[in-house]
Amino acid sequence: MLSAALARYLAARDIHYGWVVAATTFLAMLATAGAMGAPGVMIVPLQQEFGWQTTDISSALAIRLVLFGLMGPFAAAFMNHYGIRQVVTVALLLILAGLLGSLLMTEVWQLVLLWGVIIGIGTGMTALVLGATVATRWFTRRRGLVIGMMTASSATGQLVFLPLLAALTDSVGWRLALCLAVGMIVLAMLLVLLLMRDRPADLGLPAYGELQPAPPPMADHRLRDLLVSPLAALREASQSQTFWVLFGTFFICGFSTNGLIQTHWITLCGDFGVAPVGAAGILAVIGLFDLAGTIASGWLSDRYDNRWLLFWYYGLRGLSLLVLPLTGFSMYGLTLFAVFYGLDWVATVPPTVRLAADRFGKERANLVFGWIFMGHQLGAATAAYGGGAARDGFASYLPALYAAGALCILAALLALTIGRGDRRAAPAGVRPAPS
Repeated sequence: MLSAALARYLAARDIHYGWVVAATTFLAMLATAGAMGAPGVMIVPLQQEFGWQTTDISSALAIRLVLFGLMGPFAAAFMNHYGIRQVVTVALLLILAGLLGSLLMTEVWQLVLLWGVIIGIGTGMTALVLGATVATRWFTRRRGLVIGMMTASSATGQLVFLPLLAALTDSVGWRLALCLAVGMIVLAMLLVLLLMRDRPADLGLPAYGELQPAPPPMADHRLRDLLVSPLAALREASQSQTFWVLFGTFFICGFSTNGLIQTHWITLCGDFGVAPVGAAGILAVIGLFDLAGTIASGWLSDRYDNRWLLFWYYGLRGLSLLVLPLTGFSMYGLTLFAVFYGLDWVATVPPTVRLAADRFGKERANLVFGWIFMGHQLGAATAAYGGGAARDGFASYLPALYAAGALCILAALLALTIGRGDRRAAPAGVRPAPS
């Protein structure tokens, strides 16, 4: 196989194949995230073409976000049983089918089926749980940095592609704009098939930072065991205060990012006279600064107390959301918001993954994080629907913005309580990783 030959070539040059797997995962998550962010530029065109209400469209997007999160723990179980490459390939095929089908939709129920259900399931199988699984399997050293890279790809992909999608939507229509997302998914699928491997042991390698290859754990061979394992992980984790604090703070994380800003940003800016392409450009700035901020967060999470990192991330995000209405949505004010908020867009993920891995163990970390990520997407779905309902009911998104800012301040305070109620909790801080 190409991957085996490439692994030997890199090993001769003292380069671990884990970095190839990480890069492949980065690009796959980038492509699926770009498809995930496409509805942000479709709300107004769908309203204009079909006369659908914001609440109607938001309900489909809310279902997508719920399934995006609900699939997390089960995707982790599928990866543990069938392997990463097989699961990601199936997920990409589902996303591709949803995108192609949406080119022909004419009714709201078709939007709910294609974007809510099919794409929701597909993207949920390639969400942050995929990055957490690759990072914990392939890396012992630099794990926080790798998680930061994966998280950045997911968030940045949803934002950076939006200006191009918005420009294409304005010039050639939303259907042809979606063809860009189709092309990205096809390319990602080819890379996964050629380069992805499930574990370092498949190539006779140890994880990065270890000396000996670790044999893969025994897989659940019965379908019942496969479906029950995420529920068993939830039952065990739910006895821990750490789990519930991480679940609750991640709910707030999703509420204040994917659900509110990503889904409604272009419409929100349009209410203040900002053109869709200009609003999408601001999202791209957020995405670029998120790339730097999240990778830096991964580096910091390898070295400092992760509870305090979450305290600062949530606190600063809350302040930025509360101040946003005071900018008057001028281009200068929006640019400053994009820089400040972008550095903190999903910087919360690396510390959250590390805290989950420290508390629940390496092999269970992806299952437990899948349920924590479910909290993230429940928050995102709440904001996606609630933001649309606020606009329809109050002719303004401002109540949703203020609610998100206040919740972030609450999350900052909750982060400092992590681990205090667990008798077996691992220390929240981590010792410096070797250079």
